[in-house]
Amino acid sequence: MLSRLRALMWADWVWFPEGHSWDELKDHDGNVFPKVQDLWASVAVALSFLVVRWIFERIVGTPLASLLGVSLKPRLSAPPNPTLESHFRQNSKYPTQSSVESLSRQTGCSVRQVQRWFQRRRNQERPSKLTKFQEASWRFTFYLFAFYGGLAVLVDKPWFRDSSRMWENFPKMPLLTSQYWYYMIQLGFYMSLLLSVVSDVKRKDFWEQIVHHVVTIGLLSVSWVVNYIRAGSVILLVHDASDYIMELAKMFNYAGWKRTCNFLFVVFAAVFIVTRLIVFPVWLLFMAMTLPLTRYTLFLGFFLFGVMLLMLQILHVIWAGFILRMVIKLLQGNDKLEDERSDNEETESDEDNEGHEKLKNGHMKNGHVKDGHVKNSHVKDGHVKNGHVKDGHVKNGHVKNGHVKDGHVKNGHAQVLNHRSKTD
Repeated sequence: MLSRLRALMWADWVWFPEGHSWDELKDHDGNVFPKVQDLWASVAVALSFLVVRWIFERIVGTPLASLLGVSLKPRLSAPPNPTLESHFRQNSKYPTQSSVESLSRQTGCSVRQVQRWFQRRRNQERPSKLTKFQEASWRFTFYLFAFYGGLAVLVDKPWFRDSSRMWENFPKMPLLTSQYWYYMIQLGFYMSLLLSVVSDVKRKDFWEQIVHHVVTIGLLSVSWVVNYIRAGSVILLVHDASDYIMELAKMFNYAGWKRTCNFLFVVFAAVFIVTRLIVFPVWLLFMAMTLPLTRYTLFLGFFLFGVMLLMLQILHVIWAGFILRMVIKLLQGNDKLEDERSDNEETESDEDNEGHEKLKNGHMKNGHVKDGHVKNSHVKDGHVKNGHVKDGHVKNGHVKNGHVKDGHVKNGHAQVLNHRSKTD
């Protein structure tokens, strides 16, 4: 059964047009052709990249981060609490107000202490700016060398300048040493990204990244085995054209160089849109889907190759949506660009000022509201200064220079003449 399945999977008619076979990819007359067993080299490259990355991030990434002003700021850890930890892991990292009050009763902690515990616990799982910078610096370095290295490998090839020659003499296209290493390094890198995706910085497009890595590895592997290397090499180059600019923009963003980051992001957005939404679909995708049909009869391998290219294009459109939203924010005057794919972080300053919040149509406990309004809500154990509390309660606190209407002030002070309070 397995032998039949294997024979069917590698049948000539699956991967080659009529009249061509695997026999044409056997080395002869000094010409070398790609082989399935060559792919094992990419696995070794992937494992090597994981080691090199670990060394790079500590020997190069960390000093570079320090040079640009990125440092590892200490974070307050949430104290051990089995009840809160259980809720955090099994129910929600962002408990509702009713859940907070219930957990407060179960643990004997105040509501403020429960809220602070969850905030600190969430922060413990968020990667630091230093971690993000190290990751971005590694990817920037690879993409930079991959793009210009790939350009050096391909620029003198006649089929790079003339796409009509991309499928010339297929599948009997000899493999060059430069093409071999370009492919193995690229394939090994994407394998390393797939292996490290669990430990890398989590973003909203986590599953899109998984799909992208799997599709890319599949495309590279298939194109290698059946000698679609010319098309595959150009596709890799087009993808690398914008990636290193994006990673460089991230580095300056984490370092707080906002103007530099914004400039680089605009450059990245322009290059991304041109290469991924114009060059890739109009030139490469169209070429890959049409040119072979002018020379050969339709075959299944060609169809599979086209489907994977279409999947990549769908991902390009999704990411273009993230990018355009960020561009719109920038045009609207938002000088601080944030990665649309990343969850908003709760900073240490937010935690320190947790008691100083403004809340509407809800509850404000153990905190202060200054120069504002708290409507239809409750303020307990705190102060409302220079503002108004309407239709609500202020317990164990003070209202200064403001008004309390239709509500209660208990165990505290209301220091304004001509105001209304049910305690009068």
